[in-house]
Formats: sequence, structure tokens, C-alpha cells
Amino acid sequence: MAVAFHDINSAAGLKKLDHYLLTRSYITGYQASKDDVTVHAALSKPPSAEYVNASRWYNHIAALLRISGVSGEGCGVTIEGSAPITAEAVATPPAGDSKASAAEDDDDSDVDLFGEETEEEKKAAEERAAAVKASTKKKESGKSSVLLDVKPWDDETDMKKLEEAVRSIEVEGLHWGASKLVPVGYGIKKLTIMLTIVDDLVSVDSLIEERLTVEPINEYVQSCDIVAFNKI
Repeated sequence: MAVAFHDINSAAGLKKLDHYLLTRSYITGYQASKDDVTVHAALSKPPSAEYVNASRWYNHIAALLRISGVSGEGCGVTIEGSAPITAEAVATPPAGDSKASAAEDDDDSDVDLFGEETEEEKKAAEERAAAVKASTKKKESGKSSVLLDVKPWDDETDMKKLEEAVRSIEVEGLHWGASKLVPVGYGIKKLTIMLTIVDDLVSVDSLIEERLTVEPINEYVQSCDIVAFNKI
């Protein structure tokens, strides 16, 4: 269903967009779509570094469009409080165009992202936060073997430096293992890497959220996914 954005060029609108992209790589869907192009075109200028997530998304979309353009249709997006978006602006640019688009479907249905949050929405958010906290609680004992996919921002990311940045993380109970680069398309490769953790010392979710996707490593790393998690 369609997603709505309000006054996207205002400070409040950019803040909401930044928060929305905190847990998403794209506006809708799991690939670049015209929904990203619509939001991208509605922005009068690139978001400043203050809006970390929105800025990364904007640059990532631009890089994808320079490579191959965008083919995904998306789920629909509405921009309110901004100048009308022309069909030409939303059309997929050819490779080499400076505008970009990418999308990740979060299965939201008719969500008014910038409206007032209801009590039900607040309660649901609190329940989700509690569930995440419970799922990341450290184990009391034992070890686990984990396989991670570490994704760069675009095809221009130095993958050697990306791997060096990942392996530079030293935490008690964490041991980095074998790795390899795997092509994902459009000249982009991802780093697949093994690691072993002591369960009561290391949380993989915390490792991703607090170390792998924050400064300075996020200069190279766009996102991380847990591919496999097995008790040893």
C-alpha cells in the first residue's frame, strides 16, 4: 500500500524521513523502485550529514542509478506539502544520470509516517522494542558459529578496506574466521565472513548495530545480514 510523506524538505520532514530509514535500506521493497525515485526527486537538495540515514539512502540511490537505473515499480508513495512531481522526474534515469533510486518493502499499509502517533502505535512500538531486546539477550554459556553478509554502499567501495575495517573490531569472545567476496550484481560485491562468538560475551545484533554499521566503519558498510547462526 502507499506510503505518505509530509513537508519532506522541512527540518521536521527530513527528521521523520531519517527515522523511517533507520531500519530500512529503501522506501519500499527489497530492490530499487520508482518509490525511491519519487522521494529522491521531491528532495530539493541532498540531506545534510545531520540526517545520517537519509543521507546514506540518498547517496546509495544515486550510485545505483548511475550504474543501471531502476526497474522496480514499488508499492506507491505520496508526497504532501511539496511541489508536484512530474512524470519525467519519476521515470527511471539512464545509467550515468545523477539521480538514483532504491527500495525495500516493509509491508506497511497506508502508513502516514508524519502524522501524530496514536496510543495503539506507541504500544505496538514498545512491544516490538521489548521483543528485540529479548531476542538479543546474551546467552549464559556456550559458543556459536555465525555467517554474516556485509554489504557495501556501491561498486566504488574499496572492499579490501571494508574487510580490514570489519576485522579491526576486537571484542572479548569474538573471533573472525574465513571470508570471501560474492558478486551481487551491477559490479557490486558483498563480503561473506565467518565468526565465532562466546554467547555470554557477544551479541551479534549489538555487534551489527553498535559496531559494524556506525562510524567509522559505516563509511564502507551499508548493511549486514545474519545468513546462518549455529550453536557449537
